[in-house]
Amino acid sequence: MGGKRKRQDTSSPIALPAAPTTRKVSVKTVPRDGEMFYLFKSEPESRIEKGVDMKFSIDDLAASPNGTAEWDGVRNYQARNLMREMKIGDKGFFYHSNCKPPGIVGIVEVVRESYPDDTQFDPKNPHFDPRSGKEEPKWDMVDIKFIRKLSRKISLDELKAYRDKELSSMGLFTTARLSVQRVTPAEWDFILSLEGASEDVDEATGNKA
Repeated sequence: MGGKRKRQDTSSPIALPAAPTTRKVSVKTVPRDGEMFYLFKSEPESRIEKGVDMKFSIDDLAASPNGTAEWDGVRNYQARNLMREMKIGDKGFFYHSNCKPPGIVGIVEVVRESYPDDTQFDPKNPHFDPRSGKEEPKWDMVDIKFIRKLSRKISLDELKAYRDKELSSMGLFTTARLSVQRVTPAEWDFILSLEGASEDVDEATGNKA
């Protein structure tokens, strides 16, 4: 899970080259044909770690200057490498985790490509990494911008109803521990189709949508 996202005004996004790394980590690449899609996990409820509140909800992002924030604190190589492949204009689902119920609550857009995550250099930050240096930083972040909230939360339980069907390969089930995950165009479209589903009791989950 990544850390608290610091707020930043990025009215004129620019693309910066990816930071070098001293460790090779394999991430399966996919052909890029236009925009790509991702899922970003964050905690909507307060949790203090080393004196820092890790809370950052979709509302916090929307309230940030220009609706934009740094997606920092990622300390997993696979998730980091996914951020390094992101391009300006790519879209993502904003996912509330470590809450009841967890689920997808909004849509964001990448507005600045990967660049060094400054929290890795801050000894007072929960995500400080003493093994990383400014000459060869290990960890990157991107800037994301609030696009909109979904009309309703699409809960994890609701998504699980399709884990053997339309969402059988979704990272939320195959690489659940990652705080940043790739979403296929088919998964993206299917999940958006669920947003307008009836609020009646869902036959697959037995719960209200």
